[in-house]
Amino acid sequence: MSAGRAKPERPVAVLVVIFTVDDNQLHVLLVRRSAQPFKDAWSLPGGFMAPAESPDDAAVRKLAEETGVADVFLEQLYTFSDLDGRTSLAVAYFALVDSRQALLARRSEWLPKWFSVAGVPPLAFRNEEVVDYALRRLRAKLDYSNVAYSLLPEEFRLSDLQVTYEAILGRSLDKRNFRKRVLSLGFIEPTGRTSSAGRHRPAQLYRFRERRPVVF
Repeated sequence: MSAGRAKPERPVAVLVVIFTVDDNQLHVLLVRRSAQPFKDAWSLPGGFMAPAESPDDAAVRKLAEETGVADVFLEQLYTFSDLDGRTSLAVAYFALVDSRQALLARRSEWLPKWFSVAGVPPLAFRNEEVVDYALRRLRAKLDYSNVAYSLLPEEFRLSDLQVTYEAILGRSLDKRNFRKRVLSLGFIEPTGRTSSAGRHRPAQLYRFRERRPVVF
């Protein structure tokens, strides 16, 4: 290569790890590939950025295309190299969506589907490494942020919040200790309303003080 010839830029893709909690389990959104390489295999939603598009804008676009939602928790995760074996870069994000609000894309190809994190199939392009990294980040953020706000409706019971935490962490939590801790952190507040569920006595409803990322 001559000294004056510029090296070609490395192609940059964006991946989005989209989590939700459904049926008391943490799920991740995957897309069934309709083209080579890895045709018919599952992978994370993503693709190359459009001309003049920033990684953030591409992640927001991809999230909306796959789930129909916006204005939810979305954070840049990490920049991975060589996931496809062609020295390309992939800027990964992770997002949290309420499954009751998500409307998965309907199309004849590249079909999206929720999978339990505990039962993720083999993934193309080493995407399982990206999912694992995102899961570790999400679990860590539960200790110091209100990140779970994006997985719950405007009003919820403390039991709903605990189920969400348990789904993310993959383990049961002591009810008394959990409630004591979350109330002491001050990121939720009572609404003054109650909810009746089955034959149980009415439960107090809570809401997040801020429905945006807050660190405490």
